[in-house]
Amino acid sequence: MHQPEADPVTRAEIRADLTRSGLNLIGQALSIFDADLRLALSNRQYQAMFDLPDALTRPGTSFDDTIRYLVLRGEYGTQDDPEAAVAFRVAQARTFQPHYFERERADGRWVAVEGAPLSQGGWVTVYTDITDIKRQEALLRARSDALSQQVLLNAERLAAANRKLAATNAALSEAQRILTRTEARTRQVTEMVPAHIAHMDAQYRYTFSNRRLPVIFPGAAGDIIGLTLEQALGAATARTLRPYMERALAGDPQVFEITHPTSGRRIRIALTPDRDGQGVYILSTDVSAEVQSREALAHAARRNLAARLTSGMAHDFGNLLTIILGLQGRLAARDLPPEAAEDVQATLAAARRGAALLDRLARITGAMMRAISAASSSFNSVED
Repeated sequence: MHQPEADPVTRAEIRADLTRSGLNLIGQALSIFDADLRLALSNRQYQAMFDLPDALTRPGTSFDDTIRYLVLRGEYGTQDDPEAAVAFRVAQARTFQPHYFERERADGRWVAVEGAPLSQGGWVTVYTDITDIKRQEALLRARSDALSQQVLLNAERLAAANRKLAATNAALSEAQRILTRTEARTRQVTEMVPAHIAHMDAQYRYTFSNRRLPVIFPGAAGDIIGLTLEQALGAATARTLRPYMERALAGDPQVFEITHPTSGRRIRIALTPDRDGQGVYILSTDVSAEVQSREALAHAARRNLAARLTSGMAHDFGNLLTIILGLQGRLAARDLPPEAAEDVQATLAAARRGAALLDRLARITGAMMRAISAASSSFNSVED
């Protein structure tokens, strides 16, 4: 029979119960506090070890309340100023630093405390009862008449060092896991950026690169880590980049454009000095389309200027032709000698041809202005 699915809240509660049941099986006490210093999770051993009331083991319990309860109960010995002791331990907790220490409790038992911060905020702490280990050390010391004092000291130091080393190794493993995950996310982001991102050391050798170099510099290799500038981009491109690289390595950021000699692409390169690592960060983007748009706009601007000049000159010539046509028309209406009448008609014909030419020029100028306007609108849409 098909069982109805549990709703999300029920499934979450089931998972929480399973997690809590698993934690209750381990022999050590464990607590997890979030970034706001509120209890997120604990196991049964945590409550039993410190004899905490149920109210202090519920999720959401503040770290301040728990520490205050333990201080007032004498967990940390006699305190002249309990509130100052609470504030001191809360301030320590807010540093979220890895730690390991061993302390003797008020009841004479010993506990090892190992804490590690969490990547999402907060920390997890594991408490281990090491009373038996301390008793063995005390027993060995009590029989010091049969053993060398130096051997006893070395054994105790070695045991303590081993416990601390185990805690340090656990913290390092967690830090390595977080670092590996962060590095993977960073690389994923760099691979999604439509640009070549790289780092080069002071010897002009690539120490980091995403896989975008062949996209920006056609013909270049994809795996360039360990290669020099010349090996990765070729001698011609390297010669062009060297002066900028030298200035960037000297601490002066650089932004410039070059033309790739092989593909003819226009490439903008930004160099940011790596002041800590003695190198330079490189960001290269293909701006060929942008350059073409800029050139098209500049050409359109020149055509616009020429069209405006032509239009202005045509207007002035039109005024002159209007005057000429008017005067010659008045002369043609008079009774002139045949030779003079022929000259007037020739002048009128030339003026009319000039007017027709200006009319054609006006149509051409109008079409040019419309083309310039369309080109400008297209460029603006690309820019947006």
